Amino acid sequence: MPPSKVSAALARARLGVTSIVFFTVAAAAPETVVGGGAVSGFAVSGVTGIPLGYLAIAVVLGLFAIGYVTMSRHVENAGAFYAYIAKGLGRATGTGAGAVALVSYVLILVSLAGGLGVGAADFVRQVSGATVPWWVFSGLGLAVVAVLGVLRIDVNGRVLGVLLLAEVAVILTFDASFVSQPSPAGVVFDTLNPAQLMTGAAGVFLVISFTGFIGFENSTVLAEEAKNPRTVIYATYVSLVVIGGLYSLSTWAMTVATGPDHIVEQAQTHSTELLFVLAGQRLPGVLVTIGSALYVTSLFAAMLSFHHVCSRYLFALGREGVGLGWWGTTSPRTAAPAAGSLTTTVVSFLVVALVAVTGIDPITYLFFWGASAGALGVLSLVLLTSVAVVGYFLHHRDHGHSRWRTVVAPAVAAAVLAVVLLLTVSSFGTVLGVAEGDPAAWAIPLGFLAVFVLGLVWGAALKRVRPWAYARIGLGARATELQPGKETVGVR
Repeated sequence: MPPSKVSAALARARLGVTSIVFFTVAAAAPETVVGGGAVSGFAVSGVTGIPLGYLAIAVVLGLFAIGYVTMSRHVENAGAFYAYIAKGLGRATGTGAGAVALVSYVLILVSLAGGLGVGAADFVRQVSGATVPWWVFSGLGLAVVAVLGVLRIDVNGRVLGVLLLAEVAVILTFDASFVSQPSPAGVVFDTLNPAQLMTGAAGVFLVISFTGFIGFENSTVLAEEAKNPRTVIYATYVSLVVIGGLYSLSTWAMTVATGPDHIVEQAQTHSTELLFVLAGQRLPGVLVTIGSALYVTSLFAAMLSFHHVCSRYLFALGREGVGLGWWGTTSPRTAAPAAGSLTTTVVSFLVVALVAVTGIDPITYLFFWGASAGALGVLSLVLLTSVAVVGYFLHHRDHGHSRWRTVVAPAVAAAVLAVVLLLTVSSFGTVLGVAEGDPAAWAIPLGFLAVFVLGLVWGAALKRVRPWAYARIGLGARATELQPGKETVGVR
């Protein structure tokens, strides 16, 4: 597409700290993680250290965020990981990262759609006795998200804010009931014992815990639409504190309600109903019903947030000539990335339809496997970004920031994240709940490696056949300043 038809930027100065926090925490989907992801993690993996895992991952990501938000003041781009890695590790590496980011976020989006469908179908059956196929609700959710996806970003922020505040209020009410009425074992802290980090199960509960933080990095995806650079910095740290604290508290409270020795057994028995079963034993039925409804809206809020992330990554790739030029167009009325939003919607519908037609279990293979696979991809990108931050600031020494923020913190974060990634890959079969030797345990990590290599090859090809596009990689809104045929010589 000719540059004149490609949008230069998204809407400016529409999001403050609160709105970005809403987007970020909503993407993390607190009630979905506590009542769905964490419980599924207990049941599938058989480990009890998930509350500790949330704390540990929060600390690691807090260290990562030091360099991440520092770089956000120098690189403003809706394709955050893609742009950061391109700036710090080279343009071709950036295109590889962009490919991994798209696949990862689409997997997470469709996993949420599957969870929404099953959750809504269960809720309707409980309150009315009617049986409706899960894919009907998944389709309806995706349709509503498609409409909201092309509206003003600040309107979406208000929608997410209302849903999120109600969701958090219910979770904290449940937590208080669990701790005030514990199991016969009493209020114990076994599942927060740091010694668990030294066991062979550490990799399992760390990757399950990391899945709950997917979305915290979305604050920088919204940087172009933020009121100022500091907005992104504050929002990132606030989001991490809220997410880490809430998850650790809530999953620990569940283990108090069941007893640490029985959480796995109870999770396997009740599956994603466990949170509400425990609440139903302690609270009025109306509160449990409200909580069940908010579990569904939690999934919807997360879907909406990740839809925005996917559409903005597509927008960034289209604007810079790495992807289809059409992706780089925005709505003239709302300045939303309309083409990227439409593409995201179509892909999501196709995946949900495929799962529905094949008849495979949407909870196991779409919701849990999809989220776990997406988390693995994002974990790889977080590691690469840590290294890219160091590379960027070593190359640009006139940045005015301390070495702690630009080299030491991101380097330490990269070392820790490398260990977490190694543990994750080595125990991925356990994470998925498959038997030893099952092909899925290695096929998913190798699949991401293949996606990265294909993106890397595409970046190298652009350098030869479309040098103007190659020169644009990572430039963000400045990308359209480079016209085809006028690219500079010597771009690496």
